[in-house]
Amino acid sequence: MKNKRIVIIDYQMSNLYSVKNALEMLGFNVELTHDKKKLVTADAAILPGVGAFNEAMSSINSLDLISPIKDFIDSGKPFMGICLGLQLLLTESEEFGVSKGLGVIDGVVEHFSKPLPTSIIPHVGWNQITIPASKKTFTNSNFPVSDNSFMYFVHSYYVKPSDPDVVCTQTKYEDLFFCSSILKNNIFACQFHPEKSGTDGLEVLKKYFNT
Repeated sequence: MKNKRIVIIDYQMSNLYSVKNALEMLGFNVELTHDKKKLVTADAAILPGVGAFNEAMSSINSLDLISPIKDFIDSGKPFMGICLGLQLLLTESEEFGVSKGLGVIDGVVEHFSKPLPTSIIPHVGWNQITIPASKKTFTNSNFPVSDNSFMYFVHSYYVKPSDPDVVCTQTKYEDLFFCSSILKNNIFACQFHPEKSGTDGLEVLKKYFNT
C-alpha cells in the first residue's frame, strides 16, 4: 500500500531529506514532523539519525517525543530506525559517557575501539549484510533484507542487543561480526543507510513499508 502515510520523526538534528526523497521516489506519502498528533495517526514511522547519542536523546526529550514514539511502537504499526535511530532504541550508549536510550530493545551501544583497538574508525563505506541461520527460516517475500546484499555504513558505534533473537543481520568489520540490523515484531532498525544503498537499499524500504 504505497499510499500509506509515513512520518519521519524530526527531532531537529538529523539529515532527513535523503530518507524522504527515497521514499517519495518509491511512491509513498511522506511527512517530516515532530508533531505528536501526526505521529500517532501515521500508518508507519521512521526514526532516522546522524550525530551524537546523548544530544539526540536530549532533543527527543525536549520535544516530548519519548512517550509518543513508544506508544507508536506499541500500536503494532511498522516502525523503522536508521543508523543513530537504531542505536537510540537500545537501553543505553557509552558515547560521551553513559546515556540512557529509549529502552525499546534491551542492550547497549559500544564504540568499535573496544573490540578493535587498532582498527580504522569510523567504519565507512559499503559492506555486506548476512542473515543469521536462525532467521533464514523466517524469510519470505516481505522480509526486509536480502542475504549477502551490500549496504552503505557510516558509524563509530555499534549495537549489542541482549537477546540474539532480535538480530536480523550481521556484518563483518575487521575481525568483528556486529549486529547491523534488528527485527522485533513491528520494529525493523538498521545501522546501514538504506536510502544511500542503491537498488538493494531502496528494496529494503519498499519491502518493509509494503507489508
